[in-house]
Amino acid sequence: MAKLSMDAFRRSQEEALNSWHTGKAVNFEEAVKYHKSKPEHMVFTKKLAKAKAEGITLIQPRAGVALLDEHLELLTYLQNEGQADLLPSTIDSYTRHNRYSEAQHGIEESLRSGKSMLNGFPAVNHGVDACRHIIDSLNVPVQVRHGTPDARLLAEITFAGGFTSFEGGGISYNVPYCKNIPMEETIRKWKYVDRLVGLYEEAGVSIDREPYGPLTGTLVPPCISHAVAVLEALLAAEQGVKNITVGYGQCGNIYQDVGAIAALKEITEEYLKKYGYDDVNVYTVFHQWMGGFPQDEAQAYGVISWGAAVAVLAGATKVIVKTPHEAFGIPTMQANAAGLRTTKQLCNMLSCQVMKNGPRAMAEKEMILKETRAILDKALELGGDDFEMATVAGFEAGVLDVPFAPSSANKGLAMPARDNEGAVRFLEFGNLPFNEEIKAFHKQKMQERSVFEKRPANFNMVIDDIYAISAGKLVGRPE
Repeated sequence: MAKLSMDAFRRSQEEALNSWHTGKAVNFEEAVKYHKSKPEHMVFTKKLAKAKAEGITLIQPRAGVALLDEHLELLTYLQNEGQADLLPSTIDSYTRHNRYSEAQHGIEESLRSGKSMLNGFPAVNHGVDACRHIIDSLNVPVQVRHGTPDARLLAEITFAGGFTSFEGGGISYNVPYCKNIPMEETIRKWKYVDRLVGLYEEAGVSIDREPYGPLTGTLVPPCISHAVAVLEALLAAEQGVKNITVGYGQCGNIYQDVGAIAALKEITEEYLKKYGYDDVNVYTVFHQWMGGFPQDEAQAYGVISWGAAVAVLAGATKVIVKTPHEAFGIPTMQANAAGLRTTKQLCNMLSCQVMKNGPRAMAEKEMILKETRAILDKALELGGDDFEMATVAGFEAGVLDVPFAPSSANKGLAMPARDNEGAVRFLEFGNLPFNEEIKAFHKQKMQERSVFEKRPANFNMVIDDIYAISAGKLVGRPE
């Protein structure tokens, strides 16, 4: 276990900065001065720390369009009309795959057509000065959200451009997004991103790193996403990252979701301290429902409100907000702002209430901790306490196994389904390293549903559960 050497970092940096012409504008020392010129309220980590200390939940949307002026107009609207506490710049798909020439073509087509022809903001093509124009024009911190296996140039440009939070990781931006990219390759390239964050931290600039919690966003049991989050936190801390926001995608049962957020914070801090990273600040992010949404707008607001309420009751540091137009694709800025205001209303009303000490939520928390420790300890044993090797060996053995992931590195043997109260359990364990106590718990929960519905617990339940919320239910009951 060691930081990426500066020789290796510089070689990788030269490759990254020369991969598109805007990389030539990156100047680390000048970027540090720019960051230090910004007020504290524009620093992501400062706002997260304040919210954590005060016990409040911040709200943040997803948003991004192709052209600079339109992107800034969108973010300004979400800041002012949506009352967003934190803002994103969601990056387009071409940039996520380092296809900058095609992203440039998308910019040009957007200019000709008068509407965004990209599904996000091509930050690499726009470059450092454009990024700073965004930061200088807003009054809340901005995060880079994307889905990029090789995010080295994107990180260089957006950090130099003043962004103070960066989403993703070598596991969470590989397994749910890619089919044939080796795990070792994405981990190595994300070590570069984390080492770059570490260099900024050493220079006195605080940058938040956020592993992508929901993974495939489809019935992912908390222990699976938690194990990935902890490994990515360890990989990041190893490279000098000091602020990590670990995430979790809403499953649906309120007790399980509240227990999951409590478990996520506790187990991340536990393993960071176990390996000597006592100086890392840990925050949590709750993602509102990531699966299919109802097409009816009123029903969609119900799903948004439900996610908002759970985030606050769980004590998450922030919540990623959905829109009432989720079922139709990219939302209008008005719909995006409406989802934010809905969430803000719930956050305000529930700000003095918590559920995280309730007995049912704590029972869920304890089971999630047992499951997650079992996965992590076995993976780390296989990897000899080397975080990269633990990840690679863990996936090879099926000890780490993400449901419905496209990656060829993922076994896909573990199968989730909802129990009779809507909590996500395991229908099939695959090679997950659970003891008989944990397996018996899940079998009992699935048997209770089987008896209630008078049908066998099998893959038909999984299919029904995937479509349930978009059809106005939580558990996929037979007709």
